[in-house]
Amino acid sequence: MIKMKSVRLSVLLSFFLVGACFLPLTNAIAGKHHCDPAILSKAPLENVQAQLDKLTPISIAPDYSYLPQRDQKAIHFLIKATKLTQRLFMKQVHPCNYRFLKELESYIGTPEQAYYDFFKIMLGPWDRLNGNAPFLNLDNTRPAGVNYYPHDLTQNEFETWIADHPEDEDTFTSPFTVIKRIDDGLKAVPYSTEHGLKLGLLAHYLRKAAKLTTDESLAKYLESRAEAFFSNNYRQSDIDWIGLSGDIELVIGPYETYEDELMGYKAAFESYVCLVDHEESEKLEAIESYREELLKNYPLPDGMEINPKGLASPIKVVNELYAGGDARVGIPAIAFNLPNDEWVRENVGSKNVMLKNLLEAKFNGILVPIKDTLLVEEESSKPTFEAFFNFVLMHEISHGLGPGEIVVNGVETTVKEQLKELYSTIEECQADTLSVYNLQYMIDAPHIEMPEGFQDALYASYLAGMFRSIRFGIDSAHGGGIAIELNWHLENGGFKINQDGLFYLDVDKLKESIRTLASKLLVIELTGDYNGALELTKVYRVVTPQIQAAIDKLMEVPTDIKKIYPFDDDQQPLG
Repeated sequence: MIKMKSVRLSVLLSFFLVGACFLPLTNAIAGKHHCDPAILSKAPLENVQAQLDKLTPISIAPDYSYLPQRDQKAIHFLIKATKLTQRLFMKQVHPCNYRFLKELESYIGTPEQAYYDFFKIMLGPWDRLNGNAPFLNLDNTRPAGVNYYPHDLTQNEFETWIADHPEDEDTFTSPFTVIKRIDDGLKAVPYSTEHGLKLGLLAHYLRKAAKLTTDESLAKYLESRAEAFFSNNYRQSDIDWIGLSGDIELVIGPYETYEDELMGYKAAFESYVCLVDHEESEKLEAIESYREELLKNYPLPDGMEINPKGLASPIKVVNELYAGGDARVGIPAIAFNLPNDEWVRENVGSKNVMLKNLLEAKFNGILVPIKDTLLVEEESSKPTFEAFFNFVLMHEISHGLGPGEIVVNGVETTVKEQLKELYSTIEECQADTLSVYNLQYMIDAPHIEMPEGFQDALYASYLAGMFRSIRFGIDSAHGGGIAIELNWHLENGGFKINQDGLFYLDVDKLKESIRTLASKLLVIELTGDYNGALELTKVYRVVTPQIQAAIDKLMEVPTDIKKIYPFDDDQQPLG
C-alpha cells in the first residue's frame, strides 16, 4: 500500500512539475484574469427554457464493442482527453466560465436547472442561437476576440502594432498564441505556455491511449499530437492525422478560428472521437477522382487561375462517439475538412470527415419538417437524404479546392490573412455555392453516373437546408454565408416566393445565379479583396422581412439537435 501511494504521488508530482514549468511565464505576463463577480443577472427563465426547447435531444451512442479490447480501453483515455478540450475551450471563450459553471452547478435539480443545461450547450454566457446575446450577466457583451485578446483591443491597434513591430507578425497572427497586454505593449503568448498544465495532462492521456491501441497509424498521431502540445508546432501531427487508417478516427487540438471574430486568426480547442464506416467511405472516394475536372470548370475570369488549398483529400464517413470543445458547442457540425494549416494543405493535402449519424439525425429531425413547412407541395417531395449527404460532402471537398495561398501586390500571403474577420463567412458561402456548382457539373458530365432525379433532389435539398442554417444567426459563419446565398438567389430569380410565402425554384435561373455568385466569391478570395468581401456582406448578409416571415413559420420546428452522450456524468459536470 505504501509503495502504491508513493507511485501515485510521484505521478501527480510529475504532472504538477510538467505544468509548473509553464506557469511562471504565464503569471509574469498575464497576471490573474479579472472575473465579473459571479452571476449578477439572468435572462428570464422562460426565455432560456424556450431556447433549450429549440434543440431536439439525440442520443450519441454508436456501438464500439466490436473493437479489440485494447482499443476499447484506448477510447476511454480519448474520452478523458476530450473532456479536457472542453475545459480548454471554455477558458478560451471567457476567463470566468469556470466560476459561472461552479455557481450553476447548484441549480441542478431546482426549477432553474435550465440555466445550467443551456450553459453546458453554449459553453459560455452568450446565446449562440440568438446572435450571442448574453443570458447571464446581461450587460456582458461578447468581445469580438473573446479571451484570445485583451477585451479592449481593437483591430486597428492590433494591425498598428504589427506595422510598428514587423518582427512580431508571425507570432501575433499564429493560430496558437494569445495576445496579452504587458505594461504599455502587447505580447504573443504560445498556447503551450498559456494552457501548460492542462496540455501536459492532455498529452499524458494521448500517450496512454497510444500504448494501448492496436492501430499503428493512430498511435503515431497520438504521440506526435502529444508532442505538439509542448512544442506549439502542430504541423507533423496534422500530417499524421491525415494518414489515419484504422477503425478509430480522432481529431484533437486547436483547429477552427470561428470564435475569433476580431482578427480571425486564433484556433479553438476541440476533439472528435469517431468510428469509421469503411464501406461508406470507399463508396465516396470515387468523387475525389474528379478533382482536376472540377477545378478546370470553375467560373473564373480570363487570365485568372486557382491554386487550390491542397492536394487530394481522403474522405472518411464516420459515426461520432464523443466530442468536446468547439466540436460540441452550440450547433454541432455535420462534417469537417482539416487541417487548416495552409502549408499542409498545399504539400500533403487535407481530409474530409462526414459525421453520418449526425447528418441522419439533422435530416430526419429538422430538414424534413422544414421542407414540409416552407416549400410548395411540388418541391417539398424532392429533398432526399442522399442529396443532402452529397451536398455536405461536396461542401467539404470544395473547401479544399478553394484558394489558400495567394499573392497580393507582389507579396505572398493567404486568403485568411487578407479577409480577416470576414474570412469564415466568405469561405462558408463559397463552399456551399461551389458544392452545388460542382455537383451540377457531375450531373451534366456524360461519363459520370449520378442517381435518377438527383438534380431535383439537390436543388430542393439546398433550398430547404438554407433555413436549417440561417436560424443559427447571421453572425455565425455558416448562417451569415447562407444569408448571402439566399438573398443573392432571390434577387436573381433562382428562388421564388408565392403569395402564401412558400418557396419554389426556377432551376435555369438558379444555375446561372450559382455560377455568378461562385465567380464573385472566387475572385474575392483569389485577389484577397477585403473591401469586396465587406461590401458583399453589408448588402446580402441580412434577414429581409420575407426571410424573417419564413423563419417565423418554423417556430415549432427544432433549430437543431442537442447531443446526449452516455459518457457524460451530470453528477460531475465538466469544468
